[in-house]
Amino acid sequence: MSISAKDVKELREQTGAGMMDCKKALQEADGDFEKATEILRKKGQQLSEKRADREANQGLIVTRVSDDGSKAAALEINCETDFVARNDDFQDRAQQFLDIVFENQIESVDELLETEHNGLSIADHVKDMVGKIGEKIKINRVVFAETDGFFISYIHPGNQLGVLVEFEDDVEDPEIGKDVAMQIAAMNPLAVTRDGVDSSIVEKELEIAKDQLLEEGKSEEIAEKASQGKLRRFYEERVLLEQKFVKDNSLSVEEYLKNNDTPLVKSFHRLQLGDDS
Repeated sequence: MSISAKDVKELREQTGAGMMDCKKALQEADGDFEKATEILRKKGQQLSEKRADREANQGLIVTRVSDDGSKAAALEINCETDFVARNDDFQDRAQQFLDIVFENQIESVDELLETEHNGLSIADHVKDMVGKIGEKIKINRVVFAETDGFFISYIHPGNQLGVLVEFEDDVEDPEIGKDVAMQIAAMNPLAVTRDGVDSSIVEKELEIAKDQLLEEGKSEEIAEKASQGKLRRFYEERVLLEQKFVKDNSLSVEEYLKNNDTPLVKSFHRLQLGDDS
């Protein structure tokens, strides 16, 4: 059956698949658009299965915060190459998936993949992307959160690192909130306060510090006391409110916020491409 260029173009606009793929699908389907679309979808699924074992360590981090700062969402979507990550269509789909997370208050990747959009599950939309792009595509992480305080987001240039920061109350100056989000991006704190640091990490740091001091010839008693001092320095490096503020090392982050009459940080989410911690 002869397939017109107009039909190929129309199917391409509907599915996003390549011109040759659309032409072959229409020929196989004898010009039936519905069948041709199904053929393309099956091809995407087969390609997705073939590429399942491939590394997908490129991609994007995207975030969204409501106008009143009460709701926030973030998403990490991966692909195989930076070339695809910079593609407008890939970026548009990432934003579309993020909006679905935000609007449906989705809190896990599995929940997102099961969610339907335009008659297909998000899992099937991802398979369609694989068929069109020819690379492994994976939604790696999603975040959705609500607060009675205020969220600020920050995306580092290149979209490979993003931060959501929850403040205890409204933030009147967004630039101050952004400064703190950039601090989290740059300094990668473990927690907002000491209480938020996992006890096993604290115990390990104390053990390492004490062992080092004992190897230096310090007595058990001195090593015990001195290891507490090393732990304090650890907190200053890895606890957000105790960290030196990157724009003014004479202040801690907590002092910077208090000096600017800005609420303290309640929690944060830091998403770095390929880092699941």
